[in-house]
Amino acid sequence: MHDSGGEQHRHFEAVSGNGAAHTGNAEARAAQVRTAFAGLLQIRAVMNTGAAEPHALPAPWERHRPVQAVALALEAAGIPPSATGPDGRRTAVGYGVGETDAPGTVRVEWLGPPGSGAAQHQQAELKRCAEVLRPLGWEVLEYRGRGRQRFLEVEPLPLPI
Repeated sequence: MHDSGGEQHRHFEAVSGNGAAHTGNAEARAAQVRTAFAGLLQIRAVMNTGAAEPHALPAPWERHRPVQAVALALEAAGIPPSATGPDGRRTAVGYGVGETDAPGTVRVEWLGPPGSGAAQHQQAELKRCAEVLRPLGWEVLEYRGRGRQRFLEVEPLPLPI
């Protein structure tokens, strides 16, 4: 489908921080993120009717697409995503959300180009990410990997029985 300007309409996709930086209109993107996140909360309300707090528990869609769900939550909270250039090098400081070997679990890192100071802010920024995710029903554990780099492992809380 095309509009009068010739641009192709695409579905919304949360920014994982592991691809090219968003280059469109920042206000339009913020509106898209707000709409997508509001839709996610509506899905939670419908799908989690048996839960005491339906908005505080990931819906089935999120459990099947945790990278997108976690990235949407972080982007909706105003936390900036990292980005990479065509050569794969980091071009922006921010979160990066990626898959792990464990199904349903994602890894959240604080990334940036060399010399950007991202490593010095890693602990505080990952704490900020955790503070966004925990009230939304994500279990968040902090680890240290190679080079003492911190990262979060994030998975949805179990469904109530």
